[in-house]
Amino acid sequence: MFALDLSRNPYQSFPIPLYSNLRRIMKTSRTLLLTLGALLTWSVAQATTVIPPTFDQLVDRAEVIFQGTVTGVSSQWTGEGSQRHIVTFVTFKVDESIKGEAGATYTMRMLGGTVGDQTMEVTDSPKFAAGDRDILFVENNGRQFVPLVGIMYGRFHVQQENGTGREIVATEHGAPVSDLAAMGREDAPAASKSSTPSTETTAENALSTADFKAAIRAKLAN
Repeated sequence: MFALDLSRNPYQSFPIPLYSNLRRIMKTSRTLLLTLGALLTWSVAQATTVIPPTFDQLVDRAEVIFQGTVTGVSSQWTGEGSQRHIVTFVTFKVDESIKGEAGATYTMRMLGGTVGDQTMEVTDSPKFAAGDRDILFVENNGRQFVPLVGIMYGRFHVQQENGTGREIVATEHGAPVSDLAAMGREDAPAASKSSTPSTETTAENALSTADFKAAIRAKLAN
């Protein structure tokens, strides 16, 4: 398995010339492991971590924002020689376009994926499956390793709330979203930043999908 930690430069563009410095380590199990040091030397060393964007930054930086349903996920090898790597194409049926021109369907290109028995994994990259319903904040599609604002922070799940059936918005890790002003804040409550769903954000304060999209449109109108 390839293990790529892109937290130090999540915005490296395609194509990937730095793969000329990549060293593959073959194991008998046919899995491949690339350590960060063997993978590449960054040509641009600026951000040291992926900083969670604020709600305003999500809306402002995204070139395309839409709600969609995943209809297909496919991975393939691309490139030649030292440039060879796996990319994954995630295709959505666009249920509602909010910013930009998403069209009736939209396909994101992401670095990493699985082809046969070989996997190339990108740290913190969202994983998509057919049937997933999401609201996505897309930037630099086809040019960025993970074409979402703030990587995993640019994906929000559309879920039905237990007991009520109401549609709510949750983070990539499943935590219900309740306070847009808390996004990206260092003092944000655990429910906004936790890797596990919070039991404190329930029917009374979880943000509905409709309210979330209305807030996006209100920000765009400013």
